[in-house]
Amino acid sequence: MTPTAGLAGWPQLPGVQAACSGREGGVSTGAYASLNLGDHVGDDPAAVAQNRQRFAAGLGARPVYLRQVHGWGVARLEADTPDGTEADACVTTRRGVACTIMVADCLPVLFAHAGGAAAAAAHAGWRGLAGAHGHGVLEATWAAYWPLVAADPAAAARGTRVWLGPCIGPAAFEVGDEVRAAFATADPRAAARFAPHGPGKWLADLPGLARERLAALGLHDVGGNDGSSAWCTVAQSSGFFSHRRDRVSGRFAAAVWLR
Repeated sequence: MTPTAGLAGWPQLPGVQAACSGREGGVSTGAYASLNLGDHVGDDPAAVAQNRQRFAAGLGARPVYLRQVHGWGVARLEADTPDGTEADACVTTRRGVACTIMVADCLPVLFAHAGGAAAAAAHAGWRGLAGAHGHGVLEATWAAYWPLVAADPAAAARGTRVWLGPCIGPAAFEVGDEVRAAFATADPRAAARFAPHGPGKWLADLPGLARERLAALGLHDVGGNDGSSAWCTVAQSSGFFSHRRDRVSGRFAAAVWLR
Protein backbone atom coordinates (compact mmCIF):
# COMPACT_ATOMS: atom_id res chain seq x y z
CA MET A 1 0.00 0.00 0.00
CA THR A 2 1.48 3.31 -1.12
CA PRO A 3 -0.17 6.52 0.12
CA THR A 4 -1.97 8.43 -2.66
CA ALA A 5 -0.59 6.20 -5.42
CA GLY A 6 -3.41 4.07 -6.78
CA LEU A 7 -6.08 6.03 -4.91
CA ALA A 8 -8.28 6.52 -7.96
CA GLY A 9 -9.86 9.94 -8.13
CA TRP A 10 -7.83 11.49 -5.29
CA PRO A 11 -6.28 14.81 -6.37
CA GLN A 12 -2.67 15.69 -5.68
CA LEU A 13 -2.87 18.37 -3.00
CA PRO A 14 0.07 20.18 -1.42
CA GLY A 15 0.56 19.10 2.17
CA VAL A 16 -2.11 16.38 2.04
CA GLN A 17 -1.92 12.62 1.58
CA ALA A 18 -4.51 9.85 1.57
CA ALA A 19 -4.57 6.08 1.39
CA CYS A 20 -7.00 3.19 1.29
CA SER A 21 -5.92 -0.29 2.33
CA GLY A 22 -7.10 -3.52 0.75
CA ARG A 23 -7.01 -7.13 1.90
CA GLU A 24 -3.37 -7.85 1.05
CA GLY A 25 -0.16 -7.17 2.91
CA GLY A 26 -0.96 -8.36 6.43
CA VAL A 27 -0.49 -11.38 8.67
CA SER A 28 -4.07 -12.36 9.56
CA THR A 29 -5.41 -15.69 8.31
CA GLY A 30 -8.71 -17.35 7.43
CA ALA A 31 -11.68 -15.02 7.08
CA TYR A 32 -9.45 -12.12 8.13
CA ALA A 33 -6.72 -12.67 5.56
CA SER A 34 -4.64 -10.73 5.47
CA LEU A 35 -4.49 -7.00 6.34
CA ASN A 36 -7.39 -6.89 8.79
CA LEU A 37 -7.29 -3.63 10.78
CA GLY A 38 -10.36 -4.28 12.92
CA ASP A 39 -9.73 -5.24 16.53
CA HIS A 40 -13.41 -5.93 17.26
CA VAL A 41 -14.24 -8.68 14.77
CA GLY A 42 -12.78 -11.79 16.41
CA ASP A 43 -9.31 -11.79 14.84
CA ASP A 44 -6.13 -12.58 16.77
CA PRO A 45 -5.21 -9.34 18.62
CA ALA A 46 -1.50 -9.86 17.98
CA ALA A 47 -2.14 -10.14 14.23
CA VAL A 48 -4.29 -7.01 14.23
CA ALA A 49 -1.59 -5.11 16.11
CA GLN A 50 1.02 -6.15 13.54
CA ASN A 51 -1.31 -5.22 10.67
CA ARG A 52 -1.86 -1.80 12.19
CA GLN A 53 1.87 -1.30 12.55
CA ARG A 54 2.30 -2.11 8.86
CA PHE A 55 -0.50 0.27 7.89
CA ALA A 56 0.99 3.11 9.95
CA ALA A 57 4.42 2.48 8.47
CA GLY A 58 2.94 2.69 4.99
CA LEU A 59 1.26 5.99 5.81
CA GLY A 60 4.20 7.57 7.55
CA ALA A 61 1.60 9.03 9.91
CA ARG A 62 -0.35 7.94 12.99
CA PRO A 63 -3.80 6.55 12.13
CA VAL A 64 -6.38 7.15 14.86
CA TYR A 65 -8.93 4.31 14.97
CA LEU A 66 -12.38 5.39 16.15
CA ARG A 67 -15.03 3.31 17.86
CA GLN A 68 -17.65 3.70 15.14
CA VAL A 69 -21.28 3.34 16.21
CA HIS A 70 -23.21 4.19 13.00
CA GLY A 71 -24.05 7.66 14.29
CA TRP A 72 -22.87 11.14 13.39
CA GLY A 73 -20.59 12.18 16.22
CA VAL A 74 -17.40 14.00 15.16
CA ALA A 75 -14.09 13.90 17.04
CA ARG A 76 -11.42 16.61 16.79
CA LEU A 77 -8.14 14.71 16.53
CA GLU A 78 -5.04 15.93 18.33
CA ALA A 79 -1.62 14.33 18.65
CA ASP A 80 -2.69 12.49 21.80
CA THR A 81 -6.24 11.44 20.82
CA PRO A 82 -6.51 7.78 21.82
CA ASP A 83 -7.69 4.92 19.63
CA GLY A 84 -11.21 3.88 20.57
CA THR A 85 -12.60 7.41 20.76
CA GLU A 86 -16.32 7.04 20.03
CA ALA A 87 -17.28 8.88 16.85
CA ASP A 88 -18.19 8.19 13.24
CA ALA A 89 -16.19 11.07 11.82
CA CYS A 90 -13.12 13.07 12.68
CA VAL A 91 -11.37 16.29 11.73
CA THR A 92 -7.85 17.53 12.33
CA THR A 93 -5.44 20.37 11.71
CA ARG A 94 -2.51 18.45 13.22
CA ARG A 95 0.30 17.27 10.95
CA GLY A 96 0.97 13.57 10.91
CA VAL A 97 -2.34 12.54 12.52
CA ALA A 98 -4.42 10.50 10.08
CA CYS A 99 -8.20 10.73 10.09
CA THR A 100 -9.00 7.04 9.65
CA ILE A 101 -12.25 5.20 8.92
CA MET A 102 -12.61 1.42 9.01
CA VAL A 103 -15.20 -0.25 6.81
CA ALA A 104 -16.33 -3.55 5.33
CA ASP A 105 -19.30 -2.34 3.20
CA CYS A 106 -20.03 1.14 4.56
CA LEU A 107 -18.74 4.16 2.67
CA PRO A 108 -15.57 5.97 3.79
CA VAL A 109 -15.61 9.67 2.86
CA LEU A 110 -12.42 11.75 2.95
CA PHE A 111 -12.26 15.57 2.96
CA ALA A 112 -9.19 17.76 2.52
CA HIS A 113 -8.49 21.45 2.08
CA ALA A 114 -6.63 22.20 -1.13
CA GLY A 115 -4.21 24.38 0.81
CA GLY A 116 -3.55 21.75 3.48
CA ALA A 117 -5.32 23.58 6.32
CA ALA A 118 -7.43 20.66 7.57
CA ALA A 119 -8.56 17.13 6.81
CA ALA A 120 -11.58 15.06 7.79
CA ALA A 121 -13.04 11.59 7.34
CA ALA A 122 -16.52 10.14 7.81
CA HIS A 123 -18.01 6.65 8.16
CA ALA A 124 -21.18 6.67 6.06
CA GLY A 125 -23.28 3.57 6.50
CA TRP A 126 -26.91 4.10 5.66
CA ARG A 127 -27.89 4.97 9.24
CA GLY A 128 -25.21 7.59 9.67
CA LEU A 129 -25.72 8.95 6.17
CA ALA A 130 -29.49 9.29 6.60
CA GLY A 131 -29.18 10.71 10.11
CA ALA A 132 -32.25 12.44 11.48
CA HIS A 133 -34.37 15.05 9.67
CA GLY A 134 -31.81 15.30 6.89
CA HIS A 135 -28.84 15.83 9.21
CA GLY A 136 -26.38 12.95 9.31
CA VAL A 137 -22.70 12.21 9.45
CA LEU A 138 -21.74 14.19 6.34
CA GLU A 139 -23.55 17.30 7.55
CA ALA A 140 -21.99 16.92 11.00
CA THR A 141 -18.51 16.45 9.52
CA TRP A 142 -18.91 19.50 7.33
CA ALA A 143 -20.10 21.63 10.26
CA ALA A 144 -16.98 20.69 12.22
CA TYR A 145 -14.63 21.04 9.25
CA TRP A 146 -15.50 24.20 7.35
CA PRO A 147 -14.75 26.74 10.13
CA LEU A 148 -11.20 25.36 10.22
CA VAL A 149 -10.47 26.38 6.62
CA ALA A 150 -12.52 29.46 5.72
CA ALA A 151 -14.66 32.32 6.97
CA ASP A 152 -17.86 30.92 5.48
CA PRO A 153 -19.15 27.58 4.12
CA ALA A 154 -19.19 28.71 0.49
CA ALA A 155 -15.51 29.66 0.56
CA ALA A 156 -14.67 26.43 2.37
CA ALA A 157 -16.52 24.39 -0.25
CA ARG A 158 -14.59 26.01 -3.09
CA GLY A 159 -11.32 24.91 -1.49
CA THR A 160 -12.34 21.41 -0.42
CA ARG A 161 -11.81 18.11 -2.20
CA VAL A 162 -13.84 15.00 -1.29
CA TRP A 163 -13.17 11.35 -2.06
CA LEU A 164 -15.57 8.42 -1.77
CA GLY A 165 -13.97 5.06 -1.06
CA PRO A 166 -15.07 1.50 -1.82
CA CYS A 167 -18.40 0.35 -0.38
CA ILE A 168 -21.24 -2.04 -1.10
CA GLY A 169 -22.43 -1.20 -4.60
CA PRO A 170 -25.86 -0.39 -6.03
CA ALA A 171 -26.20 -3.89 -7.51
CA ALA A 172 -25.62 -5.57 -4.13
CA PHE A 173 -27.09 -3.33 -1.44
CA GLU A 174 -30.58 -4.73 -0.84
CA VAL A 175 -32.57 -2.79 1.77
CA GLY A 176 -36.14 -2.59 3.02
CA ASP A 177 -38.80 0.09 2.87
CA GLU A 178 -37.57 1.63 6.14
CA VAL A 179 -34.19 2.50 4.64
CA ARG A 180 -35.72 4.15 1.59
CA ALA A 181 -38.11 6.08 3.83
CA ALA A 182 -35.24 7.27 6.04
CA PHE A 183 -33.82 9.16 3.05
CA ALA A 184 -36.92 10.02 1.03
CA THR A 185 -38.80 11.51 3.98
CA ALA A 186 -36.10 14.16 4.38
CA ASP A 187 -35.55 14.63 0.63
CA PRO A 188 -38.04 13.13 -1.85
CA ARG A 189 -35.39 13.32 -4.59
CA ALA A 190 -33.42 10.61 -2.78
CA ALA A 191 -36.09 8.06 -3.75
CA ALA A 192 -34.56 7.94 -7.23
CA ARG A 193 -31.45 6.32 -5.70
CA PHE A 194 -33.46 3.18 -4.88
CA ALA A 195 -34.32 0.61 -7.55
CA PRO A 196 -37.22 -1.84 -6.95
CA HIS A 197 -36.03 -5.34 -6.09
CA GLY A 198 -39.12 -7.29 -5.10
CA PRO A 199 -41.96 -6.61 -2.65
CA GLY A 200 -40.74 -4.21 0.03
CA LYS A 201 -37.15 -4.51 -1.21
CA TRP A 202 -34.89 -2.02 -2.93
CA LEU A 203 -31.35 -1.78 -4.24
CA ALA A 204 -29.77 1.33 -2.71
CA ASP A 205 -27.09 3.47 -4.34
CA LEU A 206 -25.02 4.44 -1.28
CA PRO A 207 -22.35 6.48 -3.10
CA GLY A 208 -25.06 8.22 -5.11
CA LEU A 209 -26.92 9.16 -1.93
CA ALA A 210 -23.68 10.50 -0.47
CA ARG A 211 -22.99 12.59 -3.57
CA GLU A 212 -26.43 14.17 -3.31
CA ARG A 213 -25.89 15.04 0.35
CA LEU A 214 -22.50 16.53 -0.48
CA ALA A 215 -23.92 18.55 -3.35
CA ALA A 216 -26.55 20.00 -1.02
CA LEU A 217 -23.67 21.25 1.15
CA GLY A 218 -22.08 22.92 -1.88
CA LEU A 219 -19.42 20.23 -2.31
CA HIS A 220 -19.09 19.34 -5.98
CA ASP A 221 -15.39 18.44 -6.31
CA VAL A 222 -16.01 14.79 -5.44
CA GLY A 223 -13.91 11.91 -6.76
CA GLY A 224 -13.60 8.20 -6.21
CA ASN A 225 -16.49 5.75 -6.04
CA ASP A 226 -18.84 6.18 -9.00
CA GLY A 227 -21.09 3.25 -8.14
CA SER A 228 -19.48 0.85 -10.60
CA SER A 229 -18.64 -2.75 -9.74
CA ALA A 230 -14.92 -1.95 -9.47
CA TRP A 231 -15.70 -0.06 -6.25
CA CYS A 232 -18.10 -2.65 -4.81
CA THR A 233 -16.83 -4.43 -1.70
CA VAL A 234 -19.21 -7.34 -2.27
CA ALA A 235 -18.18 -7.87 -5.90
CA GLN A 236 -14.44 -7.44 -5.36
CA SER A 237 -13.78 -10.34 -3.00
CA SER A 238 -10.03 -10.45 -3.58
CA GLY A 239 -9.59 -6.75 -2.94
CA PHE A 240 -11.91 -5.83 -0.08
CA PHE A 241 -13.45 -7.21 3.07
CA SER A 242 -17.27 -7.38 3.02
CA HIS A 243 -19.48 -8.15 5.99
CA ARG A 244 -22.56 -8.47 3.78
CA ARG A 245 -20.81 -11.05 1.59
CA ASP A 246 -18.91 -13.07 4.23
CA ARG A 247 -20.60 -12.29 7.59
CA VAL A 248 -17.30 -13.01 9.35
CA SER A 249 -14.97 -10.42 7.92
CA GLY A 250 -12.02 -8.15 8.57
CA ARG A 251 -11.97 -4.40 8.07
CA PHE A 252 -10.02 -2.20 5.68
CA ALA A 253 -9.40 1.52 6.17
CA ALA A 254 -9.29 4.82 4.37
CA ALA A 255 -7.19 7.62 5.83
CA VAL A 256 -6.30 11.24 5.08
CA TRP A 257 -3.68 13.33 6.83
CA LEU A 258 -1.68 16.55 6.67
CA ARG A 259 2.04 16.27 6.06
